[in-house]
Amino acid sequence: MAFAVESLETPALTKAQLAELLFEQIGLNKRESKDMVDAFFDLIADSLVDGRDVKISGFGNFQIRTKAPRPGRNPRTGELIPIEARRVATFHASHKLKDQIQGDGPTTEKSTQV
Repeated sequence: MAFAVESLETPALTKAQLAELLFEQIGLNKRESKDMVDAFFDLIADSLVDGRDVKISGFGNFQIRTKAPRPGRNPRTGELIPIEARRVATFHASHKLKDQIQGDGPTTEKSTQV
């Protein structure tokens, strides 16, 4: 069975592209669009750093999880290396987003362009 692969690299939606979409679709000027996108992500990051979960209805939840220390191993040498406790950010997609990704949810032409 053969699979067609257009590119090995997955295209990503960037902050600059989000700002451009705000400029085009909402009519904010480019500076306001960039500032709004930056403020949105700064607010999410600041909340996570403070230990607060971020819940975006219809999209998903960002949470901070504390991982316990554990033994690790250097894959080249096999040497045991302790991995220290750390905090990590996790994301769990909402059921609505999961359904859209699977093609079960309503989509619009605008949402498929993003």
